[in-house]
Amino acid sequence: MPDVLRLVCTGDSFTEGMSDVLRPDGHHTGWADRVAVALAVHERRRSGRGVEYANLAVRGKLLDQVVAEQLPAAMRFEPDVLTFHAGPNDVLRRGTGLADLAARYDAAVADAAQAAGERVVLFTAIGRAGHPGRLADHLADRFARFNDVVREVAARHGATLVDMGRVPALTDRRVWHVDRLHLAPEGHTRVAAMVLEALGVTDEDLLGGASGWWREPLPVAAAVPRHAQLASDVRWAREHLAPWVGRRLRGVSSGDDRDPKDPSPRPVDVPT
Repeated sequence: MPDVLRLVCTGDSFTEGMSDVLRPDGHHTGWADRVAVALAVHERRRSGRGVEYANLAVRGKLLDQVVAEQLPAAMRFEPDVLTFHAGPNDVLRRGTGLADLAARYDAAVADAAQAAGERVVLFTAIGRAGHPGRLADHLADRFARFNDVVREVAARHGATLVDMGRVPALTDRRVWHVDRLHLAPEGHTRVAAMVLEALGVTDEDLLGGASGWWREPLPVAAAVPRHAQLASDVRWAREHLAPWVGRRLRGVSSGDDRDPKDPSPRPVDVPT
């Protein structure tokens, strides 16, 4: 067994870590950072080997961009564990054909499977952030179809699947940031626990609770008056939806000219 386990994470804003708490360097922490630290403790206890971690994900990236810009670097790093999350930004775009996206996703995972020494980790998408409405229903249907593709591809290539799309607790608004596009710290904490369990970690102190705790619903919330809900929707549309639509119309992305937060593998310190 090598003396280092190398974890390399690829993808979009979900893997970059938006909108978790900030690290000292100003980058978001995210589920991947949390997994890297817990894995470092787990490996030290189990085998004595260290963990190296790179996070190549950049917000706003489409599937083809992740494949072209991140996977080649990830392969050069010869990861033991490679996480791959791409496609949801494509699903959000009206002109994306899901059949074509499925074929490209399958080809990307086939390449990734050849690069990872121990395993490739894939993710279904969370199709709804607790919001009703016709548009939300339409997007939930598209994400459900995409998730079926991810499950089939994971089975075909022997990948480890983190099936977020089948965890109702992750659709609770309280695990989401106010932008309704990115997870809040509670969401990243739950996803990290899911990933760690999928990688075989069982220690409750590393998972943050008993096995499967991330499935548990949040405490029942107080009812929100209708007028407050409407005000929240108007504020969200003005502060988050309008800028997102504006970027689409201009053909720009929030990730343009951004570099990955951890572009090469670095040793992960074990907390004392």
